[in-house]
Amino acid sequence: MDLKMKDITDLFDVPEKTIVQWITEKKMPSYKIKNQYYFNKAEVNEWILRNNIAVSEKILDLTLTNRPVSLIDLIKKGDVHYGIGGTTVREVIDDVVDTIPIPKSADRDTVRASLLKREEMMTTAVGRGIALPHPRNPIISDIDDESVSICFLKNPIDYGALDGQPVQVLFIIISSNSKRHLEILSKISFLCKQDDFLKTLKDKPQKEVFLYYIERVEKEWGAR
Repeated sequence: MDLKMKDITDLFDVPEKTIVQWITEKKMPSYKIKNQYYFNKAEVNEWILRNNIAVSEKILDLTLTNRPVSLIDLIKKGDVHYGIGGTTVREVIDDVVDTIPIPKSADRDTVRASLLKREEMMTTAVGRGIALPHPRNPIISDIDDESVSICFLKNPIDYGALDGQPVQVLFIIISSNSKRHLEILSKISFLCKQDDFLKTLKDKPQKEVFLYYIERVEKEWGAR
């Protein structure tokens, strides 16, 4: 396991008893070994989003890889797309895969099957009208083939989110390994906790405006 109880209490800035309460009441993913709690980074990140839990910027420091993720670069490769059609999760995924750029080392059928298989396991909806579709296991091996595609839906759909809100925007994450996926997820997770970012998403801004926002925020992270 990646994290100990001290890491988690520091991350959330709450006492240990609160974490234990979350484990019991909110089903926070954890592993108890010899009376000690341990946590998996990826599972904690997804739990944070699904349960709308406040988190500090320390989440961005837990996942740094040897080649740091540039979210703006990944989005520029995956691009921003509007008017994605479909009335079901499967139909939306179909339209997404037909729309977004596909890595040269993969193919559309593989991407489609991987995204659908992940949704069959558990919804990737994280609340507030957002879902983060991604393959359960990496389908590429080259870091240069990674991308994040932002897809605004033509009509919000029921994605099975815990908060009951229909999904309006998808972040399609294609990463080369689990560590880099976690870093990408952590950055998106932190963004999705910011009210101004959520307002920006709701307004469906033009691509240039959206990219400028992401680039500015990421530079602010680097300056801290």
